[in-house]
Amino acid sequence: MKRLMAVMLLAMFSMGLTACNTVAGAGKDVQKVGEKVEDKAQDCKDGKC
Repeated sequence: MKRLMAVMLLAMFSMGLTACNTVAGAGKDVQKVGEKVEDKAQDCKDGKC
C-alpha cells in the first residue's frame, strides 16, 4: 500500500511539473506574439506599413 501511494504521489508530482512547463512555454509564446504586434503597430504608426 505504501508503495502504491509513493508511485501515485510521484506520478502526480511529475504531471504537475509538466503542466507548469507547458503553461510557462505558452506564456512565452503569447508574449512573443504580443511583442510582434506591438512592433507592427509602431511601424504603422511611423508610416512604414
